[in-house]
Amino acid sequence: MSSELKKAIDQISKDRGIDRDLLVDTLEEAVRSSVMRKFGDTIDVEVNFNDETGDIEVFQFKIVVDEVEDPNTEISLEEAKEHDPTVELDDDLGFKLDVHDLGRIAAQSAKQVIIQRMRDAEQEIIYEEYKDRVGEIISGIIQRRDRTGWIINLGRTEALLPREEQIPKERYKRGDRVQGYVIEVLKEGRGPQVILSRSHPDYMAALFKREVPEVADGTVRLMGVARDPGIRAKVAVLSRDRDVDPVGACVGIRGSRIQQVVQEFRGERIDIVVWKPDIADYARNALSPAVITRIAVDDEEQQLDVVVPDDQLTLAIGRKGQNVKLASKLLGWKIDIFTETRYGELHAAREALEQLASVVEMNVDRFLSAGFESLEQIHEADDETLLESIEGLSEEHLGNLRSAVKFLMPRVEAAMAAEGAIAPLENVSLEGEDVETGGEEAAGEEAETAEPGSGEEETAESAEAEADSGEERS
Repeated sequence: MSSELKKAIDQISKDRGIDRDLLVDTLEEAVRSSVMRKFGDTIDVEVNFNDETGDIEVFQFKIVVDEVEDPNTEISLEEAKEHDPTVELDDDLGFKLDVHDLGRIAAQSAKQVIIQRMRDAEQEIIYEEYKDRVGEIISGIIQRRDRTGWIINLGRTEALLPREEQIPKERYKRGDRVQGYVIEVLKEGRGPQVILSRSHPDYMAALFKREVPEVADGTVRLMGVARDPGIRAKVAVLSRDRDVDPVGACVGIRGSRIQQVVQEFRGERIDIVVWKPDIADYARNALSPAVITRIAVDDEEQQLDVVVPDDQLTLAIGRKGQNVKLASKLLGWKIDIFTETRYGELHAAREALEQLASVVEMNVDRFLSAGFESLEQIHEADDETLLESIEGLSEEHLGNLRSAVKFLMPRVEAAMAAEGAIAPLENVSLEGEDVETGGEEAAGEEAETAEPGSGEEETAESAEAEADSGEERS
């Protein structure tokens, strides 16, 4: 039995990659726990594994006293001298215990402690092996599915691909090989410690680094990635070498490089755009293929007012707001899109408000803060609403305000008519993932709030053609 125990320790250490000394310490602790469970936690015991014989030796120590009060921890001087004639009072006298007589329950407890300690040791080994692999791409075999996601067999351990990190509409079955991006390695946990993602923007960046040598060596830098996983993505690139075209490098000859990335994401459409230090130029590239008329930049609010020809609104927004949503993510700025007609209307309305404000000697911001953005809105509001809403407006000024509105409105309407203005068209606003639109008249289709992965894939040209066209526009 002794030799079998020694062989078992050696085999476990070899197969599981667990330090042998750690296994021995675990075994000794398990036996100590079993002894304490059977004889009580007041006894003083010492457990040693004899590496030469393979035996587990357990010694109980008692204090030599004149009168015994606790037989588990004390022994009389007379009885002690029978074991060791040289013993004296207050000495610790050790007795060897028979560990084979621990009992079934104690033995089961020892087994449970050993299993738990082995599991803890394995988790520590896995953590040490994978903790520095966050940001790497690894592959494995689909093992099973549970309530949190797919369990992937990596060989020595398992990984978890959570539902929220999967590409929407992507389907797997047991035995499929799949790769993912390591986003986290847990130090402790019941389930898999390695957490993977297939929807993370950095996963796409890692694939470009793998497929494009110029990205791997730093000649071409990836300045940002925005994804609607499984549907569409935008990647901003910059070349450090004037002779290297960053878009062409990422696309490859006849799209060979980018197609490797597209295939990994099951046909996710990828726009390659050139990064620019000027935010307005960067926005023009990010909103491609739409044609941009002008861009107004608000650095303080990090907001862009983008003006496009009336027939470009649908293209600028994209299906279900996808194009402008991804551009906003890529830039990290809020983007408001206006048609030229709508922008002209708003510009004329703002000028009229400024004239009105000067008549009543007030700052135009007071009207805007109260929610009045046009003369028509002020004209339709009743006196009580105006007095309550507009800070500093008195009844004395109210008459002048009404007269000024009556005087200015016909002139504003005439000016707008001369410019060929049409019925008001609501602007499209996007910040993060919120998309607002005036309806089908505005975008040619319903542009609703787009959640990641909720949009339908739109018919488009190849990634290579789009990347090339984006380069020409830049």
